[in-house]
Parts: sequence; structure tokens; C-alpha cells
Amino acid sequence: MALDGTRLVLGITGSIAAYKAADLVRRLRRAGADVQPVMTPAATRFVSALTVGTLAGRDVPVSLWPEAAGEDAGQTGNGWTQHVSLGVWADGLVIAPCTAQTLAALAAGHCDSMLMAVVLSARCPVLVAPAMDHDMWTHPATQRNVATLRADGVTVLEPEHGELASGLVGQGRMPEPADLVGAIDAWLDDARAATASLAGRHVLVTAGPTREAIDPVRFLSNGSTGTMGFEIAREAARRGARVTLLAGPVALDTPHGVDRIDVTSADDLLREALAVFDGDAPPDLVIAAAAVSDYAPAEASERKLKKGDGELALALRRTPDVLAALGDRKRSGQTLVGFALETHDGEAHARAKLDRKHLDWVVLNAANEPGAGFGTTTNRVTLLAADGRRVEVPLAAKRDVARAILDAVAP
Repeated sequence: MALDGTRLVLGITGSIAAYKAADLVRRLRRAGADVQPVMTPAATRFVSALTVGTLAGRDVPVSLWPEAAGEDAGQTGNGWTQHVSLGVWADGLVIAPCTAQTLAALAAGHCDSMLMAVVLSARCPVLVAPAMDHDMWTHPATQRNVATLRADGVTVLEPEHGELASGLVGQGRMPEPADLVGAIDAWLDDARAATASLAGRHVLVTAGPTREAIDPVRFLSNGSTGTMGFEIAREAARRGARVTLLAGPVALDTPHGVDRIDVTSADDLLREALAVFDGDAPPDLVIAAAAVSDYAPAEASERKLKKGDGELALALRRTPDVLAALGDRKRSGQTLVGFALETHDGEAHARAKLDRKHLDWVVLNAANEPGAGFGTTTNRVTLLAADGRRVEVPLAAKRDVARAILDAVAP
């Protein structure tokens, strides 16, 4: 899907064209985007926050003030600092429809609504789709505001020509939702290209667990879901890299723009990793987030082992050390990043791993810390570098942690 995994804030303002916002939300989600609507109070006179929020699958902030939350506002339990978190969260901020009043507020930097507070907090590119009567659009004040916004780096779409709500015919119509989705996709592609810090680089990511067969129906494994590695792969692709993802057995969709190779065992992972590492286009950056089983049955039974009356004893062998094998082959100019999931003495164990396996960075997290490790949507990590640098990443969504990791290891 064109917008797979893209996080969009959709601002909706008080234009008659706000009725199109419901269809726009539906189409953006169908294209793969995660959409967070934010409405002005005037917009709720044209389309309800309940309708928009239901289609988006999210509460819809309207007021800056938590005590204003309620049925009309369409929001529940939103703190007044939500504008800050949304400004950091979004990959793109779109205002459609955008009224003449909103254009003026944007140009002047007014902060009199939740939407304006989100815009002023946003770290992402901003696109607006104006919708108003023809004479309002062509008014010198409106055109001055448009020029100011464009000079500030805001993308302002030209409104379309056609029949207007006033009954007049002229320029002022918001593009149809299907056309807007295409325009948003193209705009984000341009924005990504402008900030493609990994353009032209090859990134290899390993993710998920391995399974070591006991018999045809049983195996040794661990609780890794692969989410952290998949988010790293997704973010690397978003930054313009060519990404190869070696994925253990997980129930995750392949991120957009990523080449995925599925593996099962540690032996499979070693074989595929070496094939990529020693191939014609070796990776510039390797981030080994996979949770590789340290032991496997010495011999896997070809038949299902039947339950007996006594205990079952398994002889185990060490699995290949994939990360150490890559560290031994690391060439000048390559960056190798490993993960260390620990339960005690975490930093000491992580630093030993950093030195022993010839890593450039190790990402340390705790298996017994709430919100971190396996099976969570969040993580908290500490990045340790071979040159002594240390980066603390506080508890955050794994997608945000992935961004912080890439910011550190591939600036």
C-alpha cells in the first residue's frame, strides 16, 4: 500500500468541504496510513467528530483543554499536552479542507486551537488543501498568506476550479479525496527524498526469533515477536536505504520497500546473513535485532516424539554465533550493531558483547523491565558505542525507538 505505516495528522477545519473528510480518512487508511484527525470547533458544525473518529479508529481532539472533552468534542481523556506528542508522532501533517481563516492563522503563527498547537509543535512536513469561495481565494490578503506559508516550507495545493457552495463557479474547491490521497503520497515521497539520510546505502536487518526443531511438531524458541527489527527495517527504508530483512517466524507484514527473506533456524539465519554480507552488494550497515536461540537439540527426531512414562532428556548443541561470524568478516566502512537483552548486570554483559563480537554499537534492553523486551509495543534501550559514546532512549513506541537507534548509528 502506498502509505503503508505512514503516520498522518489530518487537520479538518470549518469549510463546507469538511464533509469530504470522512471519505478522505477512509481512503488514507485503505492506503495504509495511520490517521489521527484533529478538528477545529467550526469543523464539527459540518461533520461530527464521532463520524471522523469512528472511521479513523481514534479519538478526535478538538479543544486544547481536557475539561472540554465530551460527546461534542469527540475526545476522551486527552491531556492538554497532546499537541506536543502528536507533533512528534506524525510523519506528515495535512489540513484538508483548510479555510481562509486557518491560512491566516498559520501564516501569523496563531495558537488558538488544538489544531494550531499541533501545527506549531510539528517536526514533520505540512501540506494544506485550501477550500473557500473564489473571491476569498484570490483576495490579496489570502494570497499574501499563501506566499508566507510557501516561504516557510508549507506545501499549499492549488484549489480546483468548479462549482462552489455559493453557487458561483471559480477556483476554490478542495480536490476530491481520491486525488488528495495521490497528492499526499507524492508529497511525502518528495519529503522523504529531501531527507533521505540513508539514500544509496544497503542496510541488513535481522529480526524475530529462531526455532530449533525437536521433532516435526516441537521446537525450542523464545518470545520475540520481531516488532523491533521490523520497525528498524521500516524506518531505514523510509530514509531511502535499500533494506534486506532476514525474518524469523513472525506474524508481521513486510514493511513497504523492504526485501524480506524468511528463515527458521539459527543455521538458516547464518547462511542467509553470510550470503548477503559476502554478496556483490555487501551492506553498509547491519543491525542484528534477531533473538537467536543459543541452543538447539543435538539431533532432531524425524518422527513426533511420543509421550512416555518417564522424563525426556534432550542433548543440546550450541547454535552458530551469527553476530560473531559477521563481526569476524566486517570490512572497513561497515557498521555492525548488535542487541543485548539482559536480566542482570546488563551494561557489563553488553560491553563484553561489544568487544567480543567486534561491534560498533550494542543496543541494551532489559527482559524484566515493564514495557521493554519481548512481546511489547514499547521499548527502552541504552546504546553503547565502541568509542565510548552512550545514548539513552527513554520508554517509547518501538517505531520511535527505531528512529532513535538509526539517528545514533547512521546519522
